[in-house]
Amino acid sequence: MDWENLRYFAALANTGSLSGAARLIGVEHATVARRVARLERETGLKLVDRRGRRFLLTAEGGKMAAIARTMQEQAGAVERLKAGRSSALSAEVVISAPPAYAAARLAGPLAGLRERHPGIRVRVIGEKRQASLDRREADLAIRLSRPTVGDLTVFKIGEARFRLYASPAYLAATPAGAWAFVAYDEAMDAAPQQASLLAQLAGRAIGLRASTLEMQAAFILAGGGVGMLPDFAAEGLDGLAEADPAAPPLVREIWLVVHTDMKHAPAIRAVMDCLGRSTHPS
Repeated sequence: MDWENLRYFAALANTGSLSGAARLIGVEHATVARRVARLERETGLKLVDRRGRRFLLTAEGGKMAAIARTMQEQAGAVERLKAGRSSALSAEVVISAPPAYAAARLAGPLAGLRERHPGIRVRVIGEKRQASLDRREADLAIRLSRPTVGDLTVFKIGEARFRLYASPAYLAATPAGAWAFVAYDEAMDAAPQQASLLAQLAGRAIGLRASTLEMQAAFILAGGGVGMLPDFAAEGLDGLAEADPAAPPLVREIWLVVHTDMKHAPAIRAVMDCLGRSTHPS
């Protein structure tokens, strides 16, 4: 049995899609599909049900995924032990961060880091899901809620303020009682910013839903309605106006997270120092 196929299957099980698994591992999605198919042939088990672009785990697939995660965690412990004792400033550091935040806040600091430490190679995974630091899906994570589970070290590196925005033309043409709203899809209803928006509907409709913050911002700019955006997404977007300037913003803390075993590795420390110092202007 090729154990590498199990790693690809675990990535598919953890992310729920070929594209997510491919981004996690850093390969083409077709490679993930081939690897999972090989694992099914090697084991003689049907591990996934393919329904269009969706991949659902079968009963055997769920059991295999649990085994794979346990193996990943043990392998990750070995890798963390090695990486945490390394004294080199030449390594790849993987950062998991929300996509819109990564685009708005990480580009400049990481470009500067590369100038100072050319031996450090950085890979940024922009995704809403929370990559596992135990399984070394990422070395560092930026999260909008403080983790409470795992052997993790966390640092508060700033705050994000969410406000209602719309285009000035939309606000001028539409009375507040007739506003339509732009929101995430239902999978994000429990997120504080989405819950805040839903609490303000007061019988008004959600006219547009989108799975990414970037699409929501585009809809709002185009006059599609009123939406909740963080300051890091709204900055620099001409054509936005606060829909309710008197309302206090929703504030979420931003945390930089590292597995405790890894926090003293020089390459990890250099990236942590860069992000903690540079990502949030005073």
